[in-house]
Amino acid sequence: MSFRAQHLLGIEPLHPTEITTLLDLADQYANDPNSVRHRDVLAGMTQINMFFENSTRTQASFELAGKRLGADVMNMAMQASSLKKGETLIDTALTLNAMHPDLLVVRHPHSGAVDLLAQKVNGAVLNAGDGKHEHPTQALLDALTIRRAKGRIHRLSVAICGDVAHSRVARSNIMLLGKMENRIRLIAPPTLMPSGVAEFGCEVFHDMEEGLKDVDVVMMLRLQKERMDGGFIPSEREYYHRYGLDAAKLAHAKPDAIVMHPGPMNRGVEIDGTIADDINRSVIQTQVEMGVAVRMAAMDLLARNLRARRGAALEGVMV
Repeated sequence: MSFRAQHLLGIEPLHPTEITTLLDLADQYANDPNSVRHRDVLAGMTQINMFFENSTRTQASFELAGKRLGADVMNMAMQASSLKKGETLIDTALTLNAMHPDLLVVRHPHSGAVDLLAQKVNGAVLNAGDGKHEHPTQALLDALTIRRAKGRIHRLSVAICGDVAHSRVARSNIMLLGKMENRIRLIAPPTLMPSGVAEFGCEVFHDMEEGLKDVDVVMMLRLQKERMDGGFIPSEREYYHRYGLDAAKLAHAKPDAIVMHPGPMNRGVEIDGTIADDINRSVIQTQVEMGVAVRMAAMDLLARNLRARRGAALEGVMV
């Protein structure tokens, strides 16, 4: 299989064949997630989860993925860590190195923090979301969900709707879907479109119904209120009226279009509850399920590369 990455810091460095390799392996894990034969894949390896931002869904997914593969999993309570006492991120990395972790899963509110840690630790680092930069495993699980629902991940028309400006999920999905030759439409009010959006290679719409016309996939985004420092929308009620996904707006997409949401959902703000729960159109619960499979595959592949590097280094010392 073709997957050469040392870390999983973002979608941008990945070649399409690496993405396909990871999705293929994740597909196997999704089909048989609790198989006994998976339990020694990460046996003897230590996985440390460092979440500087709260995220019950993502942390639980990584923890479950590691345990299913047989890793020793430790969750560090970063809200009570030495960083609160003035320790720098580099000092934290040096401390971690002394613990000899094999896999380090990091979520951080500042873009680039995960990359800095990757430069300082000896294990493999997985980005669980950093600032407004990237959230690679979310994009990968979204891709796996689309592929399983549509039978392919190439040459589809995908609408990404909502708070694009503050969303690392949108950024990672735009890169992944672009690498797979999909037609991407961004739908949002002007205040929630990122600066330089013309450089993304996407079609831009400010009208929901026009943007959703004949798309195969509708990917909704939540309002990232924690990253907003001003008034980006008149009101949640007005936002829902214009940009919330309901049956009338969804009718402009293809009849078999699927509906996605990375969660957590704000029902009645970006999506109608009836649409979110529609078993014929919504694949939101499937996204949660695919999250564990994708993270299992990512840690499996990174662990293989880590073992190979360590083996090569040991042979060099022996010679």
